Amino acid sequence: MNALMFQPNTASGYYPQIRTCKSMRELKQVHAFLIKTAQTHDPTVASEILRLCATSDFRDIEYALLVFDQMHERNCFAWNTVIRALAETHDRHFDALLVFCQMVTEAVVEPNRFTFPSVLKACSVAARLEEGKQVHGLLHKYGLVDDNFVVTNLLRMYVMCGSMEEACVLFNGNVDGVAGLGRDKRKEEFNVVLCNVMVDGYVRIGNLKAARELFDRMVQRSVVSWNVMISGYAQNGFYMEAIEMFHGMMQVGGVSPNRVTLVSVLPAISRLGALELGKWVHLYAERNKIVIDDVLGSALVDMYAKCGSIEKAIQVFERLPQNNVITWNAIIGGLAMHGKVDDLFNYLSRMEKCGISPSDVTYIAILGACSHAGLVDEGRSFLNDMVNRVGLEPRIEHYGCMVDLLGRAGYLEEAEELILNMPMKPDDVIWKALLGACKMHKNIEIGRRAAEVLMQLTPHDSGAYVALSNMYASSRDWDAVAEVRLMMKDMDIRKDPGCSWIEIDGVIHEFLVEDDSHTKAKDIRTMLKEISNMLSLEGHRPDTTQVLLKIDEKHKESVLHYHSEKIAVAFGLISTPPKTPLRIVKNLRICEDCHSSMKLISKIYERKIVIRDRKRFHHFQHGLCSCMDYW
Repeated sequence: MNALMFQPNTASGYYPQIRTCKSMRELKQVHAFLIKTAQTHDPTVASEILRLCATSDFRDIEYALLVFDQMHERNCFAWNTVIRALAETHDRHFDALLVFCQMVTEAVVEPNRFTFPSVLKACSVAARLEEGKQVHGLLHKYGLVDDNFVVTNLLRMYVMCGSMEEACVLFNGNVDGVAGLGRDKRKEEFNVVLCNVMVDGYVRIGNLKAARELFDRMVQRSVVSWNVMISGYAQNGFYMEAIEMFHGMMQVGGVSPNRVTLVSVLPAISRLGALELGKWVHLYAERNKIVIDDVLGSALVDMYAKCGSIEKAIQVFERLPQNNVITWNAIIGGLAMHGKVDDLFNYLSRMEKCGISPSDVTYIAILGACSHAGLVDEGRSFLNDMVNRVGLEPRIEHYGCMVDLLGRAGYLEEAEELILNMPMKPDDVIWKALLGACKMHKNIEIGRRAAEVLMQLTPHDSGAYVALSNMYASSRDWDAVAEVRLMMKDMDIRKDPGCSWIEIDGVIHEFLVEDDSHTKAKDIRTMLKEISNMLSLEGHRPDTTQVLLKIDEKHKESVLHYHSEKIAVAFGLISTPPKTPLRIVKNLRICEDCHSSMKLISKIYERKIVIRDRKRFHHFQHGLCSCMDYW
């Protein structure tokens, strides 16, 4: 749009005065005077008033439309200004298309290369593919199909509308070899931009394989290229791949991570509990003068909390501007995950004293904390507060928290009744919460009903079948167990294996149940045997009731011996100096035997052991756990 800026009309004398306006009030005063003196007939003056109304910091789109309607002579700049303003205004994208149609219909002024990017953006955001195709036809009419600026926006329109077939045709017809010509720098940069748009398109539809193939074929890559792949992997659950991509970016050179890179990779680091890498990212931001704003700061708080260092999360939070609910939600969510209920209530009080009203996300964290601490009355009170004082409508996640809270505390009938009377259809997450509570309290009747609903909602999810099988096994109903397992076999449903991760010297090590594939497997087995002997000396006896298989006791003890978190702890003990804390991430809920074992291991080896399971954090130290054995 800068290329279309008008030069001041010194003949009128009013144009410079318009540009000095600092508020809508000032601009309206100047405009009123110009109307009174008939100076708005000057197209340059009228266009500048329109520009300020439509695109300035104090923009007023409705007033801009009034100015536009009153213009005696609308030049291309005026049309472009209004179309762009509407395309960039929430819920006004279709209006931008209507104004463009008016421009084309009147045929007084032809659209130019600055008109179409805004029109295509409106098509993209509003997902108007058919209108976008019509605009594509107009580009041929006006001879703009070879304009790099326009083609890039056209390709982005097809991508954002999910039409990858049309995007591929356009891409293949405009890129000169995926790597670029190498001789024409502008063409090479254009090719990189087109490739980035296509990679983003494949990521949007979840085709990470195609995205990676195109990315690998690019000889030249910009920081956007790397960011799209890193965020694509992270958002689709490929956390190791996201981190590997980040490492690759650092090793290649020539492209430095920016704020978007760090915000994209931090969720992957969080999920895998890679604290050392997270610390490195934090240090990189500080050393390279990357502003740690609300978004990056909140991502860092979330990373430290999810990697087990709630103390560092608090330190980062205290240095951030605390005027954004997202930042407060990050620290409150972290405290909830670590079971620090009293601290959470203190931060909630501070938040409201700062004039920040809790959001629905805040209440999800609060209700989750109440669930972990067994605070049933407090949870009910907070839900009531959310609805009646703050005026927020409960989402399905809030009902899920309440079902989990009631179920853990043993109020299974009330939890089931809540599900049946919800104002929206309960999802599989809510039924899984009830089923998990039924398993905990050995209520087969309600558990069977919950499992049957789950099998209908998600027939190929192993969770319901495994939980139901385990409940039958705990009551020694082996015929029912066999029936459920036969059903799983017939439907080719496999149980998710237990998996744990531990980061040692910046390297993430992954262990499965009974995993014997690690390069140090022999040393790990030796350490596991030592741990078993030391636990026996402390009077610990393996809780074989946790092994819900029809096998002998010795075999059951062996199964417990090789749970993934125990393997990870053994590896941590042989790989780090004495007194070094061990931080482990597990994909499933920690079992009772592993929980009791970890308490003793922390005492025997004088180590702090932090384990994040599927639900929460457990801080084991001096033979105790932070959850107080309620999880």
